[in-house]
Amino acid sequence: MDHSRAFADLCLCLRGALPPEPDWMAIVALANRTLTTPFLVDVVRGRGAEMPEDVRSLVETLFARNLARNERLTAQLGETLAALNAHGVTPVLLKGAATLAASDCDSAGRRLSCDLDLLIAPQERAATFDALARIGYRVFRRANAGKWFVDLGRPGDVGMVDLHVAPPGPAHHYQLLGEVAARCRPVTVGLGLALLPSPVAQALIMVVHDQFQDHGYWLGDIDMRHLLDLRDLAAHEDFDWSELSALAVGELGRNALETQVLALHALLGVDTPADLRRRFVPRLQHRRRMLQLRFPELRPIFMAAGVLDLLHYRSEVRPQTGPRQTRLLPKVETLGFFLARARQRRNAKL
Repeated sequence: MDHSRAFADLCLCLRGALPPEPDWMAIVALANRTLTTPFLVDVVRGRGAEMPEDVRSLVETLFARNLARNERLTAQLGETLAALNAHGVTPVLLKGAATLAASDCDSAGRRLSCDLDLLIAPQERAATFDALARIGYRVFRRANAGKWFVDLGRPGDVGMVDLHVAPPGPAHHYQLLGEVAARCRPVTVGLGLALLPSPVAQALIMVVHDQFQDHGYWLGDIDMRHLLDLRDLAAHEDFDWSELSALAVGELGRNALETQVLALHALLGVDTPADLRRRFVPRLQHRRRMLQLRFPELRPIFMAAGVLDLLHYRSEVRPQTGPRQTRLLPKVETLGFFLARARQRRNAKL
C-alpha cells in the first residue's frame, strides 16, 4: 500500500471510522511506528464487528498492556512527587506526565508515554537531585547545553524522569505566556503534589516542542501522538482557541501554530476556528507535509519551504538569543544538520 494511503486510513481509524478496503497490515505498522496503536481501541469498540479478529485482538492487547504500564508510571510519578515535595519542590508536569495526572485511567491508557517530564526552577536543582537520589534515581544522560539538562533512571521502573529548568523550545516563544507556574492548578498524584498547566498552556508547550525544539516546522515532521494530545486538550470545555492564538509570538509563531491547527482539522476532523486555517504560509506548510508523505524521497527538497519563514526567524528569534544576523541564508553547518535530519526515519515522526 502507498504510504500516504496508509496514513490517510490511519487518520480515519483515529477518528473512529473505518476506511474503505483497509490494508490492516499497513495501518497497524504505521500506528506502531507513530506510537498511536492504543488509540485504535476507540475504533475497535465502535466498529470492531467489522474488523478482522486478529486486528481487534492485537489492539485490545496493546491497549491493556499500555494501561498496565501507565498505572505503573502513575505510581512512579506519585512516589517521585512525594519525594520532591519532602524537599520543598513542587514541579510542573509537562507532556505525558500532565496527561497521566489529568486523565482517568481508561483515557490515559490510549497515550504511550516514554518518560515523565517535570519542570523545576533552576535554583531547585540541588534539592531535586538529592531527593531523587534518596529513592534510587541515578543520572542516565545529562545535557551539556540548552534547557533540558538531565534524564534520571532507576532499575525496575518503566520510564525515566526527564528534568527541565525551562519549557521546551526557544524561550522567545513563551514571552506572552509568562511563567508557566502562573497558569497552573495544583493536582495530586498518589501522595504527591504537582502543578498542572491549563489546557491552553499545555497546547502551546506541545506546539513549541514539536515545531521548534524537535524542528518539525523546518523539517515538515508530524508527531501524530502529540497531535492526538492536542485534540484531547482542545476538547476541554475551558479550552479557548482565541487565547491560544493570542499567545503565538510573531509571524513565525503564528505560522507554526496555525500549521498544527490545519493538521488537527484536516487529519483528525477537529472543528478548529476557520480564521486559523486561512492564511497562505500555514496552508502551504500543511500541503508540504502531505506531499512529503506521498513522496518521501523529495523531503530534503521540500525543506526549501522553510525559507519563507527564515527572515521571520532572524528578525523575531535571533535578536532575543544572540547578535542580529545579516546573512540571508543559514550557515553551512545548519543546512547540513537539517539535511541529515531530513534523511532520518525518526521514531514516532512522520
